Amino acid sequence: MSDPRPEHGGRLNQAARQWGLPPADWLDLSTGINPRGYPVPAIPARVWQRLPEEDDGLEDIARAWLRLPDRAGCLPVAGSQAALQSLPLLRAPGRVGVPAPGYREHAAAWHRAGHRVIPLTAEQVPAALPDLDALVWIHPNNPTGAGLDTDTLLRWHRALAKRDGLLVVDEAFIEASPFASLAPALGAPGLVVLRSLGKFFGLAGLRAGLMAGPPALCQALAEKLGPWALSHPARHVMATALADTAWQDATRQRLRADRQRLDALLRDHGLNPQGDSDLFAWCPTADAAHRHDALARRAVLTRLWDTPAGLRLGLPGDQAGWRRLHEALGFD
Repeated sequence: MSDPRPEHGGRLNQAARQWGLPPADWLDLSTGINPRGYPVPAIPARVWQRLPEEDDGLEDIARAWLRLPDRAGCLPVAGSQAALQSLPLLRAPGRVGVPAPGYREHAAAWHRAGHRVIPLTAEQVPAALPDLDALVWIHPNNPTGAGLDTDTLLRWHRALAKRDGLLVVDEAFIEASPFASLAPALGAPGLVVLRSLGKFFGLAGLRAGLMAGPPALCQALAEKLGPWALSHPARHVMATALADTAWQDATRQRLRADRQRLDALLRDHGLNPQGDSDLFAWCPTADAAHRHDALARRAVLTRLWDTPAGLRLGLPGDQAGWRRLHEALGFD
């Protein structure tokens, strides 16, 4: 029997069935996706009518956005999910460290590919490195929002690289955080960065992301995924969004203010928001399941974690959403 799929946020239809409330009634704070995402312009008809082409300029735009050195490869993919679930198939089975807690698709993908998965906290990683063939790290972490300095991550990479090991850094939430991307340090063997347009840009439904790292590994993944792995409309929207630095700068400022507002609201209701992602707050609490249920009964969906016990809450997208969250928290 195959392993069950990991749970995710954003399952409104499932929540509607479980709590008996129509999907349209819900305030979904379970995903950590920017609720006021990139304003996608009208897509020209020609984009729908032609097959995607790799020489359309997207890679150059992505490389400039990531500040990639010439020695690094860059591959647009159908969301970082496409890369993280295929990368394990390109490695011989071995011992792979994953963050605990962390986005569970990483562990699931490496396990399905025959690797032994070792859950690790940041404090446990240094002692474990000599026995690992690969390490996945989420920076900043999902769900806790915790991050590390660049020197620590590069030190881990050097330790792995001595034995042809691999460090995969998932930076899905880094745009809305104070942490520096490892992308400018890419090019060395065994170092990979994953990026997504689903979180900061609020374009989760587009299924668009990037893998950057050793050119040979990017080429091997491209061959694994096959032709036209990313649709022409997705490539078009990705290029437009990545090039719009004015929107990105303004959005970072707005998200910072919204996260501060969320923290104040949660503290007023007895929670202890933590983490450095401006897209969500991590609230460790022993009564997480009770609070999750109490909010859901008022059609406010959060992301529940049992180990460690906590709630992850994203940002409301408008004043009505803020009022609903305030009122729902008051009923707990």
